[in-house]
Amino acid sequence: MMNTINFFFNSFGTTIVIPTTIFIIALFVGYDPKKSLLYSLYAGIGLTGFSWIINKFTPIVIKIIYKMVNNTGIKRSVVDIGWEAGAVASFGSAIGLTFFIFGLLVEIILFATGITKVFMPSNLWNNFVFMLWGSLAFYVTHDWWLSLGLSFFMLLYTLLVAEIQADRWSTYYKGKNITVCSAQNIVQTIPAILLDPLWNRLGFNRTTLTPTTLKHKLGIFGEPPILGATLGLFISLIANIKDLNQVSAWEQIFQFTIQLSAVITIFPLIATVFNMAFTPLAEQIDKKSREKRAITGVEINPIHDKKRYFLAVDDSVGYGESATIISGIILIPIMLTLAFILPGNKTLPIVDLVLLPFMVESIVAITNGNIIKVIATSIVWFSLGLYTASWLGSLYTNAIVHYGVTIPTGVILVTSFSLMAQPFNALIFVAFISHNPIWISLCIIIYLILLFILRRYRPQIWTYLNKIATKNIEMEQKSSFSK
Repeated sequence: MMNTINFFFNSFGTTIVIPTTIFIIALFVGYDPKKSLLYSLYAGIGLTGFSWIINKFTPIVIKIIYKMVNNTGIKRSVVDIGWEAGAVASFGSAIGLTFFIFGLLVEIILFATGITKVFMPSNLWNNFVFMLWGSLAFYVTHDWWLSLGLSFFMLLYTLLVAEIQADRWSTYYKGKNITVCSAQNIVQTIPAILLDPLWNRLGFNRTTLTPTTLKHKLGIFGEPPILGATLGLFISLIANIKDLNQVSAWEQIFQFTIQLSAVITIFPLIATVFNMAFTPLAEQIDKKSREKRAITGVEINPIHDKKRYFLAVDDSVGYGESATIISGIILIPIMLTLAFILPGNKTLPIVDLVLLPFMVESIVAITNGNIIKVIATSIVWFSLGLYTASWLGSLYTNAIVHYGVTIPTGVILVTSFSLMAQPFNALIFVAFISHNPIWISLCIIIYLILLFILRRYRPQIWTYLNKIATKNIEMEQKSSFSK
């Protein structure tokens, strides 16, 4: 059975599995087979478009990054080879495949019983992250139940954090009743919320560096295609700074300028198609809720609607949003610089740097697209993440090799910047592999307390997150008005 599941995912991948899931969900919420098929096709078309662009764009960015590395002479013992190796390892372990089978059942039960308001099965693929951490734990401890317990606990707190930011993410990315729920990216919600008051005290909420204000101030030069071209020109000039006397360098500079401009322009169009798969489903959720309210004669604000729930969608929906991709691309040279100057860091982020737009989505939503805040929060969080990846480098390398992954020749230790540079996930991992009942119990108690708070004060939490986002809106509006 394990081999069959592994073969199925390796053969069909997300572009088949997720549309199939959408088709089943559409039937379940009351759509006829024809419309259900249409929405599932939109999901498949969107995911295919995303993968085409990202697969084409990734090697282009990696060439630029390698040039930066070579020109600066940065050398580190733990090399980022991308998330794919971790995904392969997760499906190559018995723990991973066991979680995949029973995790789906647990996700449905958690949703049906109201423990979570996020329907995780609509984004089935991201289960591989829970599977990976459990697989790493089993490699270290050889304790089956503890490792499986870690995977399920990570699922629980990921759903918790996803629900905390769900209304804000849905509002910012303009997707009704949809959110993201990927363990490798969702935890950025925590530093975004905790650091926001500090950034306000420093005056970052008064910045006008957002896509909207850039467009107001710069006119046509603030349009996404030109912003993308400008950013592409800047990044590629840095990468080729030592080779500006060569024609090949200028060829790469101009090509990357156009390529980044194209990605920033085209990606939102594909996201629109992808959203067409989920918008009708989300509206159907609203319709059923309205019908129930019509019976009682009471109109409820969505924030106070206890019956409201969210569909988990792929992070690709937000990747191409202007503030998201601009912040992510700006962070590429910043993270390379930090990898070089941070004392004691052993990690060199390379392949997964192209995933930085995915990694900052929750930060962007919480800060309402305030690019300065996004970059500041990311510098703090991902700097800690570099140390986390450095500490886990040996363990991660040995584990994925054990589960059948071949690492590049000449590389001693490997990592995935997007999967392993996650301080919060690493802390939970350490607590579980310690076998210390006190630390494990503490994790569970904190989760239960937070779950109780979320269930009791969910409207207040969402209202607060919208309030801190509005502080950035107010400054943006004042800037536009004064202009």
